[in-house]
Amino acid sequence: MSKDTYYITTPIYYPSDRLHIGHAYTTVIADALARYHRFLGKKVLFITGSDDHGQKIEKIAASRGVTPKEYVDGIVATFRQLWTRLNISYDDFIRTTDERHQRVVQEVFQRIYDRGDIYKGYYEGWYCTPCEAFWLESKLEDHKCPDCGRPVELLREEAYYFRISKYADRLLAYIEENPDFIQPASRKNEMVQFIKSGLEDLCVTRTGFSWGVPVPMAPGHVIYVWFDALTNYLTGCGYLQDEELFKTFWPADLHLVGKEITRFHTIIWPIILMALDLELPRQVFGHGWLLLDSDKMSKSKGNVVDPNELIDEFGADAIRYFLLREISFGSDGNFSVEALIQRINADLANDLGNLLHRSLSMIKKYFDGVIPTPGPEEELDRDLRTMAERTCQTVDRHLEQLEINEALEAIWAFIGRTNKYVDESAPWNVAKAEDRERLARIMYNLGEALRLIAQLVWPFIPTTAERMLQQLGVKEEFSVKHRQWGGLKPETATNPAEPLFPRIDIKEREAALAAKEASKAETEASKPEEEFISIEDFQKVKLRVGKVIQAGPHPNADRLLVLKVDLGDEVRQVVAGIAQHYAPEDLVGKRVVVVANLKPSKLRGEISEGMVLAAVDGKDLGLITVDKDLPAGSIVR
Repeated sequence: MSKDTYYITTPIYYPSDRLHIGHAYTTVIADALARYHRFLGKKVLFITGSDDHGQKIEKIAASRGVTPKEYVDGIVATFRQLWTRLNISYDDFIRTTDERHQRVVQEVFQRIYDRGDIYKGYYEGWYCTPCEAFWLESKLEDHKCPDCGRPVELLREEAYYFRISKYADRLLAYIEENPDFIQPASRKNEMVQFIKSGLEDLCVTRTGFSWGVPVPMAPGHVIYVWFDALTNYLTGCGYLQDEELFKTFWPADLHLVGKEITRFHTIIWPIILMALDLELPRQVFGHGWLLLDSDKMSKSKGNVVDPNELIDEFGADAIRYFLLREISFGSDGNFSVEALIQRINADLANDLGNLLHRSLSMIKKYFDGVIPTPGPEEELDRDLRTMAERTCQTVDRHLEQLEINEALEAIWAFIGRTNKYVDESAPWNVAKAEDRERLARIMYNLGEALRLIAQLVWPFIPTTAERMLQQLGVKEEFSVKHRQWGGLKPETATNPAEPLFPRIDIKEREAALAAKEASKAETEASKPEEEFISIEDFQKVKLRVGKVIQAGPHPNADRLLVLKVDLGDEVRQVVAGIAQHYAPEDLVGKRVVVVANLKPSKLRGEISEGMVLAAVDGKDLGLITVDKDLPAGSIVR
């Protein structure tokens, strides 16, 4: 790959639920780097996507009465919406359910099988469903998954294995010869130790479920979800589909991943590529976690932050800036709304927003809003220009090393220097002295500094950069060729507007939130109270344990099932609207709760002599069952 191309990826995210701010962190970083390399004039390929397969998805979908594809389609739509709202400029979105991807996965599997690196055997071991990961017992921590801490289950099934142990020495040699392959260094050390502790061949098929890519030569088997997911990086750059695209962009320059999945990307993935005789990616960077109250965000812990809510209140660029500036890339970082507001007020409102607003106000006041032709340059002006040029070099150096927050620190140091330049040049005094040439130079320098700042911040906060150029009246693309001092043309008419980032008054915000909560409480209180019944009323309802002895579809209604229920002293027919949630064969033998004294009625032509009870939450439904082997007809009270 030549130096004029850049291929960057995020992980493809798992659609078990909506994304949280930690996922946004990874993707915003990738977007900033992709934009920066486009800014440099490179051809960029930036891909993200969704990892649609796996046993966990199959189980969730079944519990909600929908197909796995129906379930993930709804969740993946929220991924795309979030990336649009955050201004993520991806070039391709890979879904593992895409036909193009499944063809690549099957061909990759077949090729590795044909060379003898995949073989049939039996798997008996420990599996973590939430992580979709197999573990040796020696790796478990108190019989729990070492990654997520949740229980694992013992599985035994026919399976195919990938001879990753064969490649252990070769992978260690590659890591040694390419010290930047795994970053940061702490992750590299972890992975080296993991490999040296012994690589066991990897189970790469499953038979216990069907939601996955079918194994080409083994009906009934599906390909291990991580083998499937990792191959997306080949799908995204045209492997086996678009030879020119693949030749242009492979190998990938950067796989950006969270540190918890570094092992998959730096051990399993490079060995897959070695088995295919393909070049390895240039770098895998396992960044730190975004913590909430010093704890990793997790859907299971219920401590996630919804980025959509933050965008609604603070705007996308404020969120992007906070994520990129607040956290030292590679380390863990804390998220809090308080820290976000502090960054908005100090950096975006006071430093950047105020600089733009007061500069344009002075240009409006002194030169009718038109950029003047600058007068002679003085020492103070040369200092500003020199720092602008040095800042561009510093930003390039930091971004070359993926030091994103340091790059932003350098830009904000220049913003601070420009604010200081305003104070030192004192244009209000120059105006009083009627020195028009000097005043023109100062106003030109302020406009030019702001134009350069817009060019510098575009990869990180693109909407803000675009608004800055619009207010400056500048029409130019965001490109390194426009990042030289002196590019602002005199006689350009500016367009001052409202401040970019109004300062957030914390007390006013707290009052508004309190008022909102009070209004919500008042609304809840105004709802009519539920009508209470007496114990005597409740005792009129006769609830009995019923054993389902037969179940079948209703002849005239797709949503209904016809059940035969044993109530101990008699068998009754009950028609239930549960066909979307239960297969008839799954109901036989269940002990359900039946309203036994409900007046019989006909439902679409079939008599129903009672009602089975169920719990409902939106589209989810679950029958109320008895967990002990009580005899049919037992009283429920």
